[in-house]
This record gives sequence, C-alpha cells and structure tokens, in this order.
Amino acid sequence: MTAKKTIYIIRHGETEYNKQGIIQGSGIDSDLNETGRKQAEQFYQAYHHIGFDAIYTSELKRTQQSVASFAQRDIPIRILPELNEINWGVFEGLKGTPDSHKIYLAMTDDWKAGLLDRSVEDGETPNELQRRQARGLEKIMANQSENQVLIAMHGRAMRSFLCLMTGTPLSQMDEFKHNNLCLYKLEYHGGRYAILEHNCSKHLWI
Repeated sequence: MTAKKTIYIIRHGETEYNKQGIIQGSGIDSDLNETGRKQAEQFYQAYHHIGFDAIYTSELKRTQQSVASFAQRDIPIRILPELNEINWGVFEGLKGTPDSHKIYLAMTDDWKAGLLDRSVEDGETPNELQRRQARGLEKIMANQSENQVLIAMHGRAMRSFLCLMTGTPLSQMDEFKHNNLCLYKLEYHGGRYAILEHNCSKHLWI
C-alpha cells in the first residue's frame, strides 16, 4: 500500500480561449496567454521550494506550460493522457452562444441529477472521463518513492478527479470550484485522501 503522500493539483493558467469564453476540451491544444504565463510564474515562485518528486501533466500544452519552470530543477515531468480535459465534442473551439449555453446548462443539470452517461454530441460522458482518470490515478499512486507530487490538469477534469479521490459522488462535482492556476492540496494517508486546501489562489496575489 502507498505510504503517506502529499498531492498538489493545479488547473492550467489562462489561455486566450478562456479569456474569450471559447470551449476548449481535450481536442483544443491551446497555449497559455500572457496572463497565463504570469500565473505560472507566480505559482512557481510560491511553490518552487517544495521538494516535488515528480510532476504529472496532461498531453495538452497548457498544462505543460503551467509547470515548465519546474523543469529547470530537474524534477521529472510525466505526461499522462488520462489527465486530459473532458471531450466537449461539437462544442470544442466554439464561442458560447445563448443556444449553446442552454444546451450546456441542460447537460450539467442532467449530470447533477445523476445522468452521468450523457454527453454533448460526439463528446465524452462524466463516467467515461472518470474511468480513464482512475487508470491515471493508479499510475500516479503506484510509485511509492514519490511522496510529494504536483499534477497540472483542467477544470472539468479536476472536478471529476477530486470526486474520484475523495469518494464524492460524481453528480456533485460542481461543488469543487476552480479558477485558472488555482490549487487543491491533498494528503493521502491510511488509504484515504483529505483535502487540505480548496481552490487556493493566494499565490496569484503576490
């Protein structure tokens, strides 16, 4: 069994898609914008003293760019496709409209009602998302020599991942609030995950 482990989970920094209200998802591989790069540097300055044993990111550039400064400290960075954002199907790359917003709200209302095998057209369901995340979490937890790890991922994926770790019903994932480059800090001990910090962004106030 894995011993005590401290896990830092961040959402990637801001992209132009975020700024413009355009849906990204797993199929849009966007870069951080100027604000996002500043957020990444602020996070690095606040947490570079932590002796991370490894950093995990999704396949998408915006997560990798959010932790790029840590690479100069010779910390291994491991890319896991299981950490990718949910696939938003036909919505990806589109700016929100009143009609698409209604569809989005109807879908998230279905998810809150426990209808977790539903998705937007050509998209991924929450259950599909969490099943692949479970495989990723198993890989992260398998290395018992990594006592402090940093994970960079995405908004909707982070909500699902936190449900997975804490045993929270997936229908309640919207309870996990997030902003660009926010931090959730968890401790794993005795077979359980405990959240120590929720949606922390104090490092961005510097």
